[in-house]
Amino acid sequence: MSIIVLDRDGVINQPNGSHVTCAAEWAPIPGSIEALARLSQAGYQLVIATSQSGLAKGLFDLDDLEQIHAVLREQVEDAGGEVAGIFYCPHSEEDDCRCRKPKTGLLDAIEAEFDVSLHDCFFVGDGTEDLYCAVAKGCKPVLVKTGCGEQTLAGLIHNPDSSLAETSVMDDLAQFADFVLR
Repeated sequence: MSIIVLDRDGVINQPNGSHVTCAAEWAPIPGSIEALARLSQAGYQLVIATSQSGLAKGLFDLDDLEQIHAVLREQVEDAGGEVAGIFYCPHSEEDDCRCRKPKTGLLDAIEAEFDVSLHDCFFVGDGTEDLYCAVAKGCKPVLVKTGCGEQTLAGLIHNPDSSLAETSVMDDLAQFADFVLR
């Protein structure tokens, strides 16, 4: 069974400023929940890898984060799909941890938990840190234009990076699901 790794904020849900701090602020991007359900129904294991520096900054606590993730899982389940796992980095940018993207610690944890290699799996994100993390682990990077994806794409056009040359660009998660399920 193939795994698809996804960033959360800006890919699945609206970014809501710099941090989604509670379940009431969590709002899916139109079509994203249905896209996840379709991918899950097709046999893909969906795993979220998300940086949540708001924990380190005290903007929300672990209970808030768990409630946000419960809402996400419930909506995907209600649409007929399943999220196989959610992995998050609780550190701030200044902590220089192994798990904050673009470092691969979250992906290492996913490989250990699921006893698989993520090499050649899709990794869907909206920021350069997602793309660099994907490339560093041998995943297929996919940039969606939602969240900060448009700005990321503009930056890549103005400052091309050959290590990201194989990045696929999609309008949103729904278009990505159509691409994968073709």
